[in-house]
Amino acid sequence: MSDLSPIAPLPVRQKFLVDPDLGAGNFLEYALKYNPNTDVPLVYSHRTDERGQVALRGYSLNELAAIRDQYARWYWANGVRPGEPVALYIAEGLQPILHFLALTALGAVPALVNDAMPIATAKRYLDHVGVVGLVADDPRLISAAYKPGQPRPRFIVPSAEIRAHDPESGTLPDVYPFRHTAEDVVGLIHSSGTTGTPKSTMVAHRQFWVGKETRMVRFPAEPYDRLLSLMPHTHAGGLSYLLTTILLGLPTLTMGDWRRTAVEPVMKAFQPTMVASFARTFVELATGEAPVEAAAKVHTWFNTGDSAHFGHIRRLVRLGERPSGLIQPWLLPEGAAGQAVLPGSRFVDGLGSSEMGMALFGQVTTPETPRDDRCVGLPVEVVEHAAVLDDDGNEVPDGTVGYLAVKTPSRTPGYWNDPELTSSFELAGYWLTGDIARRTEDGRFYHLDRTVDVINTAAGPVYSLPLEEVLIADCEDLVMDCSVIGVPGALGDGQQPIAVVRLQQGALGTDPAKILDAANKAMAAAGLAELAAVFVAEQEGDFPTGPTGKVLKRELRTRYATALTADAAQQ
Repeated sequence: MSDLSPIAPLPVRQKFLVDPDLGAGNFLEYALKYNPNTDVPLVYSHRTDERGQVALRGYSLNELAAIRDQYARWYWANGVRPGEPVALYIAEGLQPILHFLALTALGAVPALVNDAMPIATAKRYLDHVGVVGLVADDPRLISAAYKPGQPRPRFIVPSAEIRAHDPESGTLPDVYPFRHTAEDVVGLIHSSGTTGTPKSTMVAHRQFWVGKETRMVRFPAEPYDRLLSLMPHTHAGGLSYLLTTILLGLPTLTMGDWRRTAVEPVMKAFQPTMVASFARTFVELATGEAPVEAAAKVHTWFNTGDSAHFGHIRRLVRLGERPSGLIQPWLLPEGAAGQAVLPGSRFVDGLGSSEMGMALFGQVTTPETPRDDRCVGLPVEVVEHAAVLDDDGNEVPDGTVGYLAVKTPSRTPGYWNDPELTSSFELAGYWLTGDIARRTEDGRFYHLDRTVDVINTAAGPVYSLPLEEVLIADCEDLVMDCSVIGVPGALGDGQQPIAVVRLQQGALGTDPAKILDAANKAMAAAGLAELAAVFVAEQEGDFPTGPTGKVLKRELRTRYATALTADAAQQ
């Protein structure tokens, strides 16, 4: 990597903090205009050869702009115009971002699709969006899904065709890049699909930037800093981090493969000081032998989407090193170089979603932080008000469980082509996040469950996330990861909680009855409901996950629907 730093000077970052026209549709243009380091490598990709050797490739701001313009010429020549949605069904990593930059520079609307989404689901989703074109790494299967006589996009092409396009061939519009208004939709991000068919969340030019401005001066951005982004870059989280780091000039390596076997060698080669991911990678990095060498320089782990579990977090924060001044979320003071270095790192756990526009709650854990299960901390500054509501939209007293709701300008304008679905998440002027939570008197929030995952027992509701927390943290010798779901119990008992667990390597073959006994002793000690049964996920398919790596609880509920009643029915 280059010894020169592409970090934007502080006066440039301060300008980004207050510029009213900056947004998700023109952030590259701002970086090109104001960062003086446009020829220094900034965004990295990698290749790993058959011997496991990692080669890094850096792209400067000028190179990113050149690729953007090359792709934009192809799209413009093929009839893509402002406001038209174009599907990107391509592998994770840097490529989705490059296509995003090209399409938004034309005023078009990139519909980012995780390439792990099944073909049938993807087709239904894209039919709903009404895309005018589709770019895929291998378009044959998705193309075959369109039967003769059915409406289909104007073009379905391999991504290689656009990568191979002559950079000098074709023209660009007279006004280029496109000048977005604040309300212009600049992207469509599908939901994880953990609760059903993915929804198409709209990202607007200014809305998606609102709330991130303060990161221009608070996000760690010293000359020695570099970020490894393991986010899916077809997801709002991946886009959000790239938007931030391109404006900061923070060297960032994007990866499409989030598995530890792929990630650890790249970490050793890149030596990041920060790692951003969904919880799926942190589960793997926290399991087995600690990745001490790969995480030697890490001072911060960033998690967003679903909150991570303390059992995994406490293992990760033992790794790496951190400046003594790194004590608050998103904050590394200017001139931090020369501070004392403390052993261990910090874990910034952000509860957010595509609909929220960013992580709206943040909890920081260091090696010194006491355990506080399911605490997601305080709302961030952009949140005008966060509350826990009842069914009628009234705030409930502190300590009472209800629906988590926010008022914030960072929230999505809504769902593409679905105003009814949009309105179903609005209540009394709030946006319902889809979560169950409680708030304490000091304003901290605790995330207990997704609304669709609450277990309705005869004795009352049981929340799955606190049970998962205890299983992973207090049964760590046995349980690597788990998912607690509700299934029908005996007649009159309502649902009962069961756990599907992935075992630690050394616990393989353990009798599920032994795991259940250990789990319920831990539940009793924590004052939580007992599990009715434990089932071991022996194969990868026994623990199904969606395109973004989230466990598909709805599938587990279907698989285990008769787990507690089958024997009784046969008697």
